[in-house]
Amino acid sequence: MTETGKPPVPPPAPDGVAYPRTVRSFVRRAGRTTTGQAKAFEQLGPRFLLPYQPQPLDFASAFGRDAPTILEIGFGMGEATAHIAALMPQANFLCCEVHQPGVGALLKRIGEQGLANIRIVAHDAVEVLDQMLPEGNLAGVHVFFPDPWHKLRHNKRRLVQPPLIARLASRLKTGGYIHCATDWEPYAQQMLEVLSGEAQLANTAPSYAERPAYRPLTKFENRGLKLGHGVWDLVFRKR
Repeated sequence: MTETGKPPVPPPAPDGVAYPRTVRSFVRRAGRTTTGQAKAFEQLGPRFLLPYQPQPLDFASAFGRDAPTILEIGFGMGEATAHIAALMPQANFLCCEVHQPGVGALLKRIGEQGLANIRIVAHDAVEVLDQMLPEGNLAGVHVFFPDPWHKLRHNKRRLVQPPLIARLASRLKTGGYIHCATDWEPYAQQMLEVLSGEAQLANTAPSYAERPAYRPLTKFENRGLKLGHGVWDLVFRKR
């Protein structure tokens, strides 16, 4: 904790290290960290927060064990992340999110649910992918409800685009998977096109997939479904 009582802000990239990007994995949002989240930062941060570093991550050292590792890009307030980690104790979850209240919320859930298989990097997932994750090491990737950038002129800012998917696929082990989900149909169509166009990947379904049992329906998603909004899941495996 800082002297102001606020959770620490992740340090910037080291001097001399440049990361030119046309797409980032996030948009910074305003938000207030609650007292409970700040307490979680103080008590659980030292164990569950991993510092960003421009060098390959030793998974066994970071998690204290050898286990299949799943990367999650942008977990929001961590509701689905904690649910899935509890359902899959045999897997490690490396989770990237820059929204400080969201990081605090997931740390709080970790403490409340006694989860030991989550580590958080509070940094842009694109840079984490490029600098910290060796090729052929991930068992899976989760990208749930990324910003759809609704306006046509903003579509280029969407996360799921060919260069990123190619890099994600290269980090997967053979048989590893990428699972994307969105509630914006035009983005679902783009995801299907991009994932289908990556030669390293094969669709597990004829088109969109049934929602895997491990992915819960969040309160936001349930509300949308009641209003008649659709949700699309896509699951592709590395050949």
